Parts: sequence; structure tokens; C-alpha cells
Amino acid sequence: MSEPAVDDTVHAPIRRVVIAGGGTAGWMVAAALSKTLGKVLDITLVESDEIGTVGVGEATIPTLVTFHRILEINEQEFMVATQATFKLGISFENWRDLGRHYIHSFGITGKDHWTAGFQHFWLKGRERGLAGDYGDYCLELKAALENRFAHLPRGGMNYAFHMDAGLYAKFLRRFSEGYGVRRIEGRIAEVVADRESQRIQALRLDSGDTIDGDLFIDCTGFRGLLIDKTLGAQWEDWSQWLHCDSAIALQTSSVGDAVPYTRSIARDAGWQWRIPLQHRVGNGIVYGSRFIDDEHARQTLLGNVQGELLTEPRVIRFRPGQRRRTWTGNCVAIGLASGFLEPIESTSIHLIQRGVLRLLQLFPSAGISQADVDEYNRQTTWEIEHIRDFIILHYHVTDRQDTPFWRTCREMDVPSSLRHRIELFRDSGRVFRMPDELFAENSWIQVMLGQGIVPRTRHPVTELMGDAELSKFLGDIRAHVDRTVRQLPSHQAYVGTYCPAAATP
Repeated sequence: MSEPAVDDTVHAPIRRVVIAGGGTAGWMVAAALSKTLGKVLDITLVESDEIGTVGVGEATIPTLVTFHRILEINEQEFMVATQATFKLGISFENWRDLGRHYIHSFGITGKDHWTAGFQHFWLKGRERGLAGDYGDYCLELKAALENRFAHLPRGGMNYAFHMDAGLYAKFLRRFSEGYGVRRIEGRIAEVVADRESQRIQALRLDSGDTIDGDLFIDCTGFRGLLIDKTLGAQWEDWSQWLHCDSAIALQTSSVGDAVPYTRSIARDAGWQWRIPLQHRVGNGIVYGSRFIDDEHARQTLLGNVQGELLTEPRVIRFRPGQRRRTWTGNCVAIGLASGFLEPIESTSIHLIQRGVLRLLQLFPSAGISQADVDEYNRQTTWEIEHIRDFIILHYHVTDRQDTPFWRTCREMDVPSSLRHRIELFRDSGRVFRMPDELFAENSWIQVMLGQGIVPRTRHPVTELMGDAELSKFLGDIRAHVDRTVRQLPSHQAYVGTYCPAAATP
């Protein structure tokens, strides 16, 4: 009996990597690959100046600090180049109800006991009239409210950035080219592929040039030119839970000091963002088109911005969801080509970062292994589904019933995984975090409390503390937070000293 035929291309060594598309995703991939494996890979990035990028991913989360440390990127140089400011969290305004605000900060609140989280002691303190607001026990949250910031010893302040996404791509391009990445300008006219074997052989440009490769990274945004249009990777639609499918973005001049937090302001059929950079402010509105038309959304946004308009409003369409397989054949989709979750928690750049770091951990240097592909896809799906649940939480747990949009969000069924988390916290005040999950317990606690969930019970360990002991425990934490915040400079002053950027023409 003859042996079955073996596709030698599957096990061929990976030496030539082709990145289709630039922007934040393409250049983050290029930067990470070139810094880590640039000496053994030939990396080419193809992009066209004629094709615009979404370019509104201007708010980040603390994982970007880690990404820059891995790549040995100087923080001050990055911040000057991108006109960046610091970010300590997100202010959610009108989400629980009109006139109700809270901050989801990046910090740790209070001190946990090994048997129970700090929230149990705080809840017991509130019950006895001994505790202030939950945020009074979090350094980052209090610093955000008072517009203060500084780097503290031993990483004592958790932070992220507000930045210009277009300038960030240019910064990473210079970085990547320094490690040997070759950029080719041009439109992709054709993707040469064997659809039966799910393998891409080359990109053919409108100039007639052909770019051959062993591994292709699809960073072509919502188009999914390689992963979708060529290989037909299926899309899993999440619009039954996430009802927003459109956004309008614009930029305005700054009219005051930059605050160290992103503002997320709930509107009648979605929400508005406000992201302060050093010399301008990023603005936008995310909305559901079946609840409000584009012109109404545009007028809502224009009626709620400050400063001179620097750009014209532009509409962006999207479909919330993910590819069922973000790695198919010899193509890996990263960024918007792989999936999309609206930027309510600033996770877009984080998902790009995770995609490329996961690829590096599973890099198929000796040839593509189906086991590696399956593991990559499993981890990607698991991660984005947990983030999806966290985003749905903001919409579903609300007291708002004033518009059809909010009534729909409030009344909809939610994934069983999220329903369990909500019921667990409501019944017992408990939260849990799976290994490698993005959002920690305190993030879930801040949002669930902020959206109005009050746990019915406390852990019995809290009964062991009398009023005097509990009051001292809570008071010492609050006093330490207040002392530290008072010693911090204003955020504006710190940025002006640490990383002042020249205004762009």
C-alpha cells in the first residue's frame, strides 16, 4: 500500500513573513516580530498611502506599558512622538442612569484577605456607616478625580496612555525599519492562493510586483482581504448582545488641561468618547443604526464637543464579532481583520498586542503545525469571549429605561458565562478570574458596583471585626491613598515636564 501524499509546504521552514496592511496593527506586528526574530526572518510590510486606516484607537490599557518594555521602547520618546498623555481609567457617565457616574480605574482597591476580597469589608463598613465610597480606597481612581499623576517607586501607579494612533504607527514604522523590516508602497490587486489547501503564495500589487511569502499576516482591517475575501474564514456575529454598529469620529482643539482618564458618556442610543492628548482631543460617538440615524448621531456628537473642529466627522461601520479561526492555513489575522469589539474598554490595541505575542510564542519556525494553529485559535477565542462579556456587562446591567436602545440592552438575554458572574456577585459579592484573563477581579467589581449591583451577603470573615477594628482598617487605607494623592503633581504639569510634545502643524 502506498504512503499518503505529504504536503511539503506545510512543514517548510518559515523565513519570509509578509504583513498585509499598515496602521496600528500592521506596525505593531512588524515591531514585535522584527525586534524578537528579525535576525532570522525576512519581514515585508505592504501598505498603500491611498488607503486610510480607522485610526481612532487612541486610548489604551496598562498592558501597552508591558508591550513597550518587551520591545525596549523608551517611554518618553514614545510619548513625545505620539503627543501622548497618561490614563488612569475610564469615567462612565450616565451608564447606570442619567446623572450617575463612576470610574473604572486601573488600580487595586483596598486590601484583600486570603478568604475574601476587600469588597466584603467595604460592604460591611457601608452597612455599619463606617466606609466612604468604594473609590476612596483606590489610589489611581482618586488621582484621576483630582487630575494628578506621577510615576511612583516600584510601579506604585498603574497607568496607560492616550495617544495619536496615526503618529504611533509612524513611530513603530521607524522602530521596525531599524530592525530590518522592508516597507513596500502599493495596493494589493490580487491574493495568489490555493484555496483547497488554504495557503497563500503571494500578494500581487497593482504595480505588477509580486511579494512571495511563507507566512502572511492579515492587517487589512475590516476588509479582511486575506483571511476573509481569499480564505473565507467565517465570522461569528455578536450583534444580538452588542447593538452598536456605527461610529462617528472627529478631532477638536484642546480647551483646557488634559485629564488623566477617558470619558465615556452614555447617550440615547450608544455612547460618546472623549480622549485628551497634549494638543488636541479625540472625540466620537458609537451608536446602533437601528435606533438612531447617522445625521441624528452626528448632531448629538457635534452638540457635545468642546473646542474648534480640526477634522470633519466621518462615519465608520462595523460588525461586532470575531473570526471563528483567526489563523487559517498560513495566514494569521490580527487587528480588525480578526474581530471587533467596540472601544468601550479600550481593548482594541491590547488585542493586537496579544495576537502578535501569541504568534511569537507559537511561531512556526520549522513549519506550520496544525496543533499550534488550533492552540492559537483556542486561546484567541477564549480571550476575546471574556472581554466580550465584560463589555456586554456595561450595557445589560443598567437602570436606564428612557430610550428603546437602553430598554433593549436591559431586557436582552446574555451569554451564560456572563449571567453566572452577575448572579455570583449579586448573591454573594464574589468574583473570580480565570488564569490569563485580561480584566482582574477589581475591574469586575468596579463596573458591577458602578452599574448598580449590590451584593446580598458578605463573607462571614467580616463579622470577626468589631466597629473599631473595621473603622481603623478602612481608615488607614483611605488615609494612605489621600496622603499619596496630595503629594502628586497635576497631570498637566507632569506631562509638560516629562514628555512635552511640539504641536503638529
